Amino acid sequence: MQKITKEVYLKWYEDMLFWRKFEDKLAAVYFQQKVRGFLHLYNGQEAILAGALHAMDLTKDRMITAYRNHVQPIGMGVDPKRVMAELYGKGTGTSQGLGGSMHIFSTEHRFYGGHGIVGGQIPLGAGIAFGDKYHGRDAVTLCCFGDGAARQGSLHETFNLAMLWKLPVVFVCENNGYAMGTSVARTANHTDIWKLGLGYEMPCGPVDGMNPVKVAEAFDEAIQRARRGDGPTFLELKTYRYRGHSMSDAQHYRTKDEVGEYQKIDPITQVKNIIIEEKYASEDDIKKIDKRVKERVSECEKFAEESAYPEKSVMYDVVYDQKDYPFIQHKI
Repeated sequence: MQKITKEVYLKWYEDMLFWRKFEDKLAAVYFQQKVRGFLHLYNGQEAILAGALHAMDLTKDRMITAYRNHVQPIGMGVDPKRVMAELYGKGTGTSQGLGGSMHIFSTEHRFYGGHGIVGGQIPLGAGIAFGDKYHGRDAVTLCCFGDGAARQGSLHETFNLAMLWKLPVVFVCENNGYAMGTSVARTANHTDIWKLGLGYEMPCGPVDGMNPVKVAEAFDEAIQRARRGDGPTFLELKTYRYRGHSMSDAQHYRTKDEVGEYQKIDPITQVKNIIIEEKYASEDDIKKIDKRVKERVSECEKFAEESAYPEKSVMYDVVYDQKDYPFIQHKI
């Protein structure tokens, strides 16, 4: 793993702040009904993505995740303007406006989605890793899911095969404490989700998901293990989401005091404090970054607002790869 330098901290601060403000903007336009349907925001969990990207080789490694998936593709290299346009349902979006919030996707940048089915991406992540191993590609897949998805039966089938075949995959449980509105303590008789790996003799452990340094170190070890051919790792990233499960979540299951306690260890604030303490940047420099982030978010909003909706014919054009598919029937 490359050294965590002044430049890395400054990049982390700007990236995480941009992801936070990008999501905040989506929340604002959702209330204006410019973005509709479900909307799951990443606020509070940014250190996981920042640390993961630092440990990954973005020229070949891959990522697949659940429906809280707007900022991950941005980190992987997807144009954020196209991500916002996708949420607006516009033709300039990552899936021409047909995927929406839960299905951001980019094969070009090796980001394999957003998936609306809880835990549906877990076997798919192993499948992507199987493909890389089968073809002899030196790539590692990060397969991310929430604490609720960790209770899906497919996780156990996937863990078994991943260990049996020594697949180059890192399984990542982003444990933000609640599966929708159900706490981890109410879903099983244990709260240490990482211990699920023990039954398969899979290397596993907990990680402070609010600290990008701790995250990067854990991911680096796991990625290097997978790249050597030694098989998968299961990491439980202990984090917290500041917003509800989705925009329709009234959050009756937790108190404002609880949220406030976790905001005291906000990953963005942690990084900013180190930057100031180590004199990596002055307050004026921080203000310039803040301004730059605000301008970038405004550019994304402007692009999404001004983009056109896709033609209705696109809904049919993208269903079949073969243009003259013989079993399509058209009503006369």
